[in-house]
Amino acid sequence: MSLERSLPVLGSAAESAPRQRRLPPWLKRPMPTEQMLETRKLINGLKLNTVCVEARCPNLTECWSRGTATFMVLGDECTRRCGFCAVGTKKPQAPDLEEPQRLAEAAAHLALRHVVITSVARDDLEDEGATHFANCITATREKLPHATIEVLVPDFHGRRELIEIVVRARPEVYNHNIETVARLQKKARPAARYERTLGVLKTAKEIDPRIKTKSGLMVGLGETWDELVQTMRDLRAYDCEMITIGQYLRPGDEKYLPVERYYTPEEFDRLADVARELGFGAVASGPFVRSSYFAETLFAETDYLRA
Repeated sequence: MSLERSLPVLGSAAESAPRQRRLPPWLKRPMPTEQMLETRKLINGLKLNTVCVEARCPNLTECWSRGTATFMVLGDECTRRCGFCAVGTKKPQAPDLEEPQRLAEAAAHLALRHVVITSVARDDLEDEGATHFANCITATREKLPHATIEVLVPDFHGRRELIEIVVRARPEVYNHNIETVARLQKKARPAARYERTLGVLKTAKEIDPRIKTKSGLMVGLGETWDELVQTMRDLRAYDCEMITIGQYLRPGDEKYLPVERYYTPEEFDRLADVARELGFGAVASGPFVRSSYFAETLFAETDYLRA
C-alpha cells in the first residue's frame, strides 16, 4: 500500500479553518510556574534573546517551567520577512562580541545537557553570522564540556564556506528548517528556496558525516497530504535524520499568513508514522511541536550516543 493511500484525505478528519476562529481544545497551554519566572529572570539579567519570546512560541510557559530555553543570537531583528514569523524585520545592530560568553554562562547556570542555539537571518554581514555561531558553540563547550549542542541556522545562501565554519565547530545537530512544501515556499518564506534548504542539509553532512541533520515542517498553510509526504521524501533523499512537524499558529494580525487548517492529534500521529516509515531516526510530530521542542529528548532517539 502506498504511503498516500494509507493516509486520510485532507479535510476528512479536521475542519477547515476560517480566517478567524476559536482554537480547538487540543491547542491550550499550561499556566506559568515559579521556575518559569526564574528562567526569565536569568535570561533578562544576562541580556540574552530567545526564540521563545521573539517568535511568540506557544511552548514558552512549558519549556521555561522546565528550566530550558532556545537561545537566539545575533540580535532580535531579522533581515528577512517570512509570512509566518513574528520576529521583527529591520536593519540589525552589529553583533555583540560578548554574547557567546553570556550565552554559555546562562546554559551553565541552567545546567543544560542539550543546548539549542538559533539566530535571526543576518544577510547584512559578510559571513551572515557563521563565525558568531561558531564562537557560541566554542564558548558553550568550554563551560559545559559534556553537553550536546544543536544549532538551528539560517541558510547562509547555501554558501559552503559559511556552512563549514559552523560545522567545523562540531555541534552534534545541524538543524535548518524547510518550513513548508515546495509549492508554498515563495508565499511563506520569499527570501528562501526549497532546493537551497535541501542543499544546506546535504552540504553539512558532506563536510562532517558524523553530524546529525534535522529539519522542521509546519502544517496548516494550505498544503496537501501528498505534498507533505513528498517533502519528507526529499529530506530523506539528502539523508536528513531528524524531523519535527507542528501546527502553524498565526502569531498576530492579518499581516501574517492565515491558518488554513488545524490538524488533529491523530493526524500528527499518522504523519509521525509516515516519517518513521521513510527512515527518519527521530521524529516529533504534534500540534505544539516546534524545531527545538524537547530537542534533548529527540536527540536521544538517534543512535549518536550509542555510536
